[in-house]
Amino acid sequence: MRKQIPNIITLLNLFCGIESIFQLLYFDNPFLASVFIILGAVFDFFDGMTARLLKVSSPIGKELDSLSDVVTFGVAPSLIAGYILVVTGHDGIAVIPTIIMALMSSYRLAKFNLDVRQTDSFIGLATPANAFIWLSIPLVGYLAQNNVSLWFLQDGGVFFSKYYRFLSSPYFIVVGACICSVLLVSEIPMFSLKFHNLKFGDNKLRYVFLAISAVLLVLLYFGAIPIIIIMYIILSIFNNISKHSQR
Repeated sequence: MRKQIPNIITLLNLFCGIESIFQLLYFDNPFLASVFIILGAVFDFFDGMTARLLKVSSPIGKELDSLSDVVTFGVAPSLIAGYILVVTGHDGIAVIPTIIMALMSSYRLAKFNLDVRQTDSFIGLATPANAFIWLSIPLVGYLAQNNVSLWFLQDGGVFFSKYYRFLSSPYFIVVGACICSVLLVSEIPMFSLKFHNLKFGDNKLRYVFLAISAVLLVLLYFGAIPIIIIMYIILSIFNNISKHSQR
């Protein structure tokens, strides 16, 4: 039974991915669809940790994890992006990039299982990071709909309404889906948040990223998520340029 505990947690991740799709397609609730992807990410974090703590890692666990991630971080967020296009009257050919994004997520996860280079960092954009861009759109919509205020801005509700219109526009979704599809299968190294020690010199980039992310979350709530992911991509690219220039 002890060996099955990580697999049960992984299946809970898959459950959240399936429930996200159900909430979106059967109950017309993109907000809860996004919430279930976040819950899936929590289970995805703890299944690997549990396997390492119990020392019960297995090949089937690795395969099950990837299959679950295809649904939770591949299909579900791509459906959210396509759903927003459809409900805003931009269906048809416009949704094709969101479908391609799901395909590239699946390809990336299959490639990840065979790529021995991705132990301390990522090659290309990780599927959970991509998923968080798209699940953030309904969350920002929730902030706009409920006229949530910002302590530093008097018209916070107006800000979130404008922000949501930008994130839900076909230009952002279609262009963003195309860019993310390329990044998912690209050879661009992306830094991970794994700490081997707590020394600032060895983890300067991670500390700076986490500090800025924390400030953004305090200021913008869910609205900070797409900004944080874009910042992560930009910092990774500049980090690579800096490493190459030092050689």
